Amino acid sequence: IYETAQNEFVIKAELPEMKREAIAVTVDHGTLTISGERTPGDDVPADAFRRLERPSGTFSRRFALPRSVDASKVAAEYKDGVLTVRLPMREEAKPRSVPVAVAS
Repeated sequence: IYETAQNEFVIKAELPEMKREAIAVTVDHGTLTISGERTPGDDVPADAFRRLERPSGTFSRRFALPRSVDASKVAAEYKDGVLTVRLPMREEAKPRSVPVAVAS
């Protein structure tokens, strides 16, 4: 999780060999949830495995969103086994310059 110069938070989740359809991203009442289900590979019989580094089954991870995030503009992209969720800040929460007037 990191913050960009474009005033947004970014969450990256490594989800190798998962299909996009098996991943769900939801925003509800100030909480972002990433969930899904990883199924074992069909190309290798279950009894052939000696060690599994990526367990199969369902998973879920929740993040409390700060009030500065504009929940209506949350976007997610899945590419090369990495889910990237972008959480832009509300306009009123972004830093802005304040002009300094000359006193008369």
